[in-house]
Amino acid sequence: MKGQDLINTIIPDEVLIKVFRHLDGQKSDRDSCALVCKRWYRLESASRHTIRIGASDSPDGCIGLLVQRFSDLRCVYMDERLPVSLKQNLRFHLGTGLRSCRTTIAGSSSSRQTLKRNHSTEKHGTEEAELESRNLSDLGLNVLGQGCQRLEKLSLIWCSAVTSLGLASVAQHCRVLKALDLQGCYISDQGLTAVGEQCKQLEDLNLRFCEGLTDRGVTAIAIGCAKTLKALGIAACARITDRTMEAVGVHCHSLEKLTLDSESVNDVGLLAIAQGCTALNYLHLQCVNVTDEALKAVGRFCISLKTLILCSFQKFTDRSLQAIGNGCKTLNVLSLSDCYFLSDQSLVAIANGCSELKRLELNGCHNIGTNGLESIGRYCRLTELVVKYCQNIGDSAFLEIGNGCTQLQALHLVDCSSISDAAICYIAKGCRNLKKLHVRRCYKVGDEGITAVGRNCRHLTDLSLRFCDRIGDDALISIGNGCASLRQLNVSGCYRVGDVGVTAISKGCPLLIHLDVSVCQNVGDMGLAALGEGCPYLKDIVLSHCRKITDIGLGYLVKHCTKLESCHMVYCPSITAAGVATVVSSCINIRKVLVEKWKVTQRTRRRAAPVLTELCLEV
Repeated sequence: MKGQDLINTIIPDEVLIKVFRHLDGQKSDRDSCALVCKRWYRLESASRHTIRIGASDSPDGCIGLLVQRFSDLRCVYMDERLPVSLKQNLRFHLGTGLRSCRTTIAGSSSSRQTLKRNHSTEKHGTEEAELESRNLSDLGLNVLGQGCQRLEKLSLIWCSAVTSLGLASVAQHCRVLKALDLQGCYISDQGLTAVGEQCKQLEDLNLRFCEGLTDRGVTAIAIGCAKTLKALGIAACARITDRTMEAVGVHCHSLEKLTLDSESVNDVGLLAIAQGCTALNYLHLQCVNVTDEALKAVGRFCISLKTLILCSFQKFTDRSLQAIGNGCKTLNVLSLSDCYFLSDQSLVAIANGCSELKRLELNGCHNIGTNGLESIGRYCRLTELVVKYCQNIGDSAFLEIGNGCTQLQALHLVDCSSISDAAICYIAKGCRNLKKLHVRRCYKVGDEGITAVGRNCRHLTDLSLRFCDRIGDDALISIGNGCASLRQLNVSGCYRVGDVGVTAISKGCPLLIHLDVSVCQNVGDMGLAALGEGCPYLKDIVLSHCRKITDIGLGYLVKHCTKLESCHMVYCPSITAAGVATVVSSCINIRKVLVEKWKVTQRTRRRAAPVLTELCLEV
């Protein structure tokens, strides 16, 4: 009956909250629901547990508004690299809570005044104070801690104005905190000690680029959160040494994940970790002073290890990987980057001992060659393989990969000068379930290899052939004929690709959502017209440095590709201000247009301002 609210009289609160929670990840939908009525506003506010905001442009006030608007936040992610406009982005969503929250923030509780006084004593100079007023401060953290006492996850990425006082306030109020990310924060030992004393349920701690910390602070965490700590990340903390690692090894027997990038940690620290944290299943190391002795201990004691990532090691040899192969039988992921002293013997040992290996990455390991990768193909069943800057790996290695790793789904090849069409053909014939193929600057790979992919890999969804200058239209014709599920295509720098190849893609790949044809000088208006007719789901297109594309081609494209969100067209001399205006006015979902500033008229700028943040760039 007209004038009656049938929905609210029938649906109980519990059902509405359950519906709102199914909209997690759909922020705009949840915001719309909150505007239906006061009841929906209240229930949506109480049911939202996660929020992500930038930590610039008055974030302290933003925090106050958020804790008023959302009363049961469990996860708060702040990143100072992401700007947020309080007036433009929050006034609409926070609604009636704005005025009451201003009163709350302006309140003068003794603890808040104390924090403000202590925080201000650390500031020097008018310009610095003005700059830091636009950053999250201890005052904002205090408001967050008081308003979100059930907080479980807190991320403060590059929040440079936050000090130990604010962190101590959060620790005092948020006793159930389980995950804390302080990447790039200049926190001292005092703040970390408070976390160790108050947050006894802490499981995950990230301290990357926390230059103010020493062994004392992390040791307090190791002692205070000994029973619960499962994941620890430390990078570029020059004053954290072997003492910290020894404390973690002695106390944190439940540690499962360790990321360590340090020049101050030697064998002593890593030996303590290996012997004390035997439950370790993820280990990411970039420690130039660690030798074979430490990694042999990892292979001996950490038998549950599933992921091992080793970067820039200069003091260990094949003996380390032989120990890993002998001890870590359940290893699933192995990544080796810039490990110059490893040879084929390392991969042979891994192949013989780690039959469950699923993902292998070789990056800049110049002494590893064809024989090592052949062993992997014979004994392991990879689903993903990444080979970068390895000049000694040849085609025959991929014959073994194609024969043995038939379930391979992703292959990445970058700057591998010894790999040719033969390698791609071996993969295409043997790995018919391949879904992702990325090849960059492999100058011996041409149409023959990619044609084989089109004939055999029917499930391919992501293809990137950046700067492979032997790739032309014949390759794209084959992909268009055989890969109907293709959703992402990048042929940037493939100067032989033209309108014929793009037209073939448009006819055979109707699900395409991303296309990069930048620096393809032979792509013109005919290709764009074909894309408009055949690829209605296209969201992102990169046309930069395509000299033959004009306003006419853009008009054909945007007329039918109504879902377009991003368009890059820098250094396209035949595109004028009229073409830019066409894109902005015709695509209702457009979010980003990258173009020279002089091609944007005042009218276009006024029209685009509400929805575009990066329209005008000086190039």
